[in-house]
Amino acid sequence: MTEDVVVLGSGYAGTGAVMSLEDELNGEADVTWISDVPHHLVLHESHRCIRDPSVQDKITFDCEDIAGSATRFVQGTVENVEPDERTIDLADGSTVDYDYLVVGFGSRTAFFGIDGLKEHSLTLKSLDDALEVHEEVKEAARQASRNDPAQVVVGGAGLSGIQSAGEIAEFRDRHRAPIDIHLVEGLDNVFPNNDPVVQAKLHNLLEDADVNIMTGEFIGEVDEETVYVGDDTELDYDVLLWTGGITGREPAANTDLDQDERSHRIHAASDFQTDDERVFALGDAALVDQGENPAPPTAQAAWQAAEVVGENVARTIRGQPLEEWRYKDKGTLISVGDDAVAHNVMGVKAVSRTFGGPLAETLKKGVAARWINDVAGPIAAAKAWPDM
Repeated sequence: MTEDVVVLGSGYAGTGAVMSLEDELNGEADVTWISDVPHHLVLHESHRCIRDPSVQDKITFDCEDIAGSATRFVQGTVENVEPDERTIDLADGSTVDYDYLVVGFGSRTAFFGIDGLKEHSLTLKSLDDALEVHEEVKEAARQASRNDPAQVVVGGAGLSGIQSAGEIAEFRDRHRAPIDIHLVEGLDNVFPNNDPVVQAKLHNLLEDADVNIMTGEFIGEVDEETVYVGDDTELDYDVLLWTGGITGREPAANTDLDQDERSHRIHAASDFQTDDERVFALGDAALVDQGENPAPPTAQAAWQAAEVVGENVARTIRGQPLEEWRYKDKGTLISVGDDAVAHNVMGVKAVSRTFGGPLAETLKKGVAARWINDVAGPIAAAKAWPDM
């Protein structure tokens, strides 16, 4: 009897897992791919849509086009995962059975209980989110003037916050729009807990882009008009974008699978098995054991993990021992508008391990193009190149 393998999510983890499974299984099992959206989004380039929404056509790809002939795609929102029954409950009332399950449906934004933040902020976890940020920034700029510029606040100066602030600045400059941009980070530096040289280069690029950087005090409260930072600072805003953290999605929180109590991300061993040997988890949905610390919630880690999870599901079906995965950091690439910073990029010889300029920009484009090539082929990668 043919086994049924179900994959949840169409981000890097889910999409990569489907491609890996198709390579490994070779018809040994039926694959069902479930996602609440019909496309795969190159999420680490979604901030480009804040500047120019037409970029969406270059960074979204239909799941049915990606899926091979042995994979059935189902668009649906997962409400519950029932490991005891080996079923997935969807929002439309339907149920999908599985023999083996791969949970790769990503994460949602964490608001950390900050009063008013969830109610009044935009987020950046989907294509619709990026397009909404564009529209809100454009409308705020339309109603503003040089004497009374629109106030845009970006909360969180990690990857998403930095890159989003850079794209808002590019939108402002391209349209000569009256916009003030404030980037708020509770810790002492942008790109916190990372190399000080990288932090300094990013800080300088943001300053050059005329972004007001505010570090060292956390957002404590938000209402309809004001962001309250620390004890004394009040920022009136027209648009508030929050990029400050992630937590598990509700279906992960609702399942009986072992998970982190605070983040509701599913615990997985280094072979991606959870406490249920028929359920595998990876990407932002999981805390994948890597020894002292779990794998980071990055696109790079999800890509690498996806290559191995398909092999391990196939090995489980065949009764073979599983491979342990070890994350390998191949470097960091961050854009600030059309500029970029590169750090410790594997295989690249440079005067400094941290650098900017045309080489960093080309490397940033190259990573996106390589993934698009894997998902949709070289023509799609070439079309996307100018907008990355």
